[in-house]
This record gives sequence, structure tokens and C-alpha cells, in this order.
Amino acid sequence: MPHPLPGRGAAPRPLPATWATALLLAAGVAVATAAAASAQAAPTPAHPPAHDSGFAALQQRGKLAMGVDQYTSTHRFDALPDGGRIALQRDVDDAEGVATIRAHLREIVSAFAAGDFDTPRFVHAGSVPGAATMAAKRAAIRYEVRDLPRGAELRMTTRDPAALAAIHAFLAFQRGDHRAGGTAPTADTGRHAGRAGHGSHAGHPPPAGR
Repeated sequence: MPHPLPGRGAAPRPLPATWATALLLAAGVAVATAAAASAQAAPTPAHPPAHDSGFAALQQRGKLAMGVDQYTSTHRFDALPDGGRIALQRDVDDAEGVATIRAHLREIVSAFAAGDFDTPRFVHAGSVPGAATMAAKRAAIRYEVRDLPRGAELRMTTRDPAALAAIHAFLAFQRGDHRAGGTAPTADTGRHAGRAGHGSHAGHPPPAGR
């Protein structure tokens, strides 16, 4: 039977015990719901905070420059005693993406050999450490592309100590900016700078007189 409301001006009656219990339970549910909503709104490792938008923008520029999705591709930047290595491979079987990567790195060889570093400047939205010296020392650096199962690698070799340091700086910056794997130069890297480079500029000799 419904509980009658008190008349106007009458002293309010105490609520029945069942009603009071129901109100307390409802209040508890409301507090728990609000707490859950607040927890869901807070950033978690699975949902990167807003400041990560810079990396997302870099990934988008990388996709435009390289022609493949950066989130489903893997970069590697290795500093080696005689230069370095940049590898890019698809994470999945993707014949079209693999062909795109191989074509892209061959274009990069031609550009770097001519002292043109516009592509990394675009991807990283600014000058990349080491690029200016690599451009100035382009006659002292040999570039070679080698196909990998799901992409390709760009190999850089030099006997010039300044060019070697520039290559290592170039790779270190990209390794950090792309959040990629790779090796850093070791303490004795400089001792091997005199080792001759190998390979060729993707099928043509090093540019003369530069």
C-alpha cells in the first residue's frame, strides 16, 4: 500500500525503514558510478595523453613521405663502426607495402648522395642533427640499398671521421624521434673509421668532385 504523504503544515513523518534503506543504497550507487566515470576519464597507459599528439603527427608525416603506415611498420637505426644502417620493414605480409619501401629507400639513396635531406626534414618537421655535415661530406659517404624480406635497408659507410660522427648523430636523433630500435655507437667505434666502405650508390659510383 502506498505510504500517504503528510498533510500541509503537519510535522513530517519518519520514512519507513525500507525506504530509508533504499535511499541509502541509491546514494551509494550514485557515488560509485561517479567514481567509475572519473576513473575512465583519467589517462591510462592504453590511451596516450594529449601531449603524444606530436608523435602522431610525425607518424602521419612519415606515412606521407614513405608511403606505408608507420604504426604497422618497423624502423631500425644502427650506428656501426664504419657508418650506419637504416632498416624499414612491414610488420605484416604486404607485397605492395614492401615494394613501396624498397622504392622509397632507393630514392633516398639518390637524394642523400646529392646532399638532399629534404625528406627527413619534412618527416621530423625541422633540421635533423648530422644532416648538414652529411650533405657537406657527401663525397666521403657511400650509400647502398639491400632488400630485406619485408622491406629494405640503407647502408651508409665512410672513412671520414667527421662524416662518421654526423651519421651517428643523424641515426641517434631518428632512433629517438621514431621511438625505434637500433644500436648506439660503442666506445671503440672511432677506431674503425678507417675501414673501407662497401657497396655502391644503388648501382652507380659515388658522385665525383663533391
